Amino acid sequence: MRHLFAAVLLTILSVLSLPAAAQQAGRLISADPIADTPAGMQAWRAQYWTTSQSGAPLAVTGIVAAPREAIPPHPRRVIAWTHGAWGVAEKCAPSLSPNFFTATAALDAIREGYVVVAPDYPGLGSATMHPFLVGVDTANSVLDAVRAARAIPGAAAGSSFAVWGESQGGHAALWTATTARSYAPDLTLVGTAAAAPPTELAANLRDGSDKNARALLLSFALHSWSTLYGFSMDGIANKSNQGIITRLAQNNCVSLDKKPKIGTILGILTIVRATKNKDIAKIEPFGSFTRANSVDAARVPGPLLIAQSRNDTIVAPAVTRKFAKAVCKRGTRLRWIDMTGDHGASARESSAETISWIGQRFAGASAPNDCAKL
Repeated sequence: MRHLFAAVLLTILSVLSLPAAAQQAGRLISADPIADTPAGMQAWRAQYWTTSQSGAPLAVTGIVAAPREAIPPHPRRVIAWTHGAWGVAEKCAPSLSPNFFTATAALDAIREGYVVVAPDYPGLGSATMHPFLVGVDTANSVLDAVRAARAIPGAAAGSSFAVWGESQGGHAALWTATTARSYAPDLTLVGTAAAAPPTELAANLRDGSDKNARALLLSFALHSWSTLYGFSMDGIANKSNQGIITRLAQNNCVSLDKKPKIGTILGILTIVRATKNKDIAKIEPFGSFTRANSVDAARVPGPLLIAQSRNDTIVAPAVTRKFAKAVCKRGTRLRWIDMTGDHGASARESSAETISWIGQRFAGASAPNDCAKL
């Protein structure tokens, strides 16, 4: 019995001593091949380590996709795809969705020989609250996904990458560019593309013309931030409506191919009324938090591509254009793509031009500059 106890104790101690090395940011935990992928593509469901802004280790998930062909003599070019809003509940992870391959615009680049690294972000597919529109936490998970992909032999991913995102992912892409050099000096960022990116968060949550979408996204943000940081919603909604906000966030994933349930519709209408005259920029601590997690045009390096539809009802075109002008004022080279489709088609509508632009960045070509048009 004494020997058995000693053996059990030794096992426990060995497990407890493992995390310091095993939880290193960017370390791959597992990569499980996906059997059913589009023609010419191979993919893996990956789990890897990242860190929160506070330095806490987090095990997170995503998908890595690559051409289904022989490993090339040189590492493949990498695109980090940063997805738009799918929700804030664990079940809303893109990697868990049967629609992942059809919904991910960056996968068009596989035929050009790219590896596409598609992180879920913390809390989507992993057991923690998702930091919705929280810049540093999201950017860390993107950069660590690129690192982790390099440990998958069949992917043959290199250390040079572009980041491309849509909607919430546009915000993630811009934050990834902002922090890449300091957080991941072992990686080389060649360019950043953002389709319909939220940049000034309070304005984005206030100025989109689709009031129902605004209410749902605000519910995601309020639930995420109040859960993670203990922010009280008392200045925004009464206790009953706070419960509705929580249920909307916990029970709903964004789905473009399904009509919302009647309970979701009624909940959204209630929050529309409850927040009609509320500006979170003027309500603390939300005001300070939205400013801290907005994108600072002065800190985003070039070259940069922004695609924005003038008919976008969720990310107000005027807010994006204001950000683009601020970027140009800093002397950053900017490719501006003006579109006319709806918000959900932003990345698809600009896909061909974006992939071509990314290819030119990898080739070392001089970046175009459309600042004079703005």
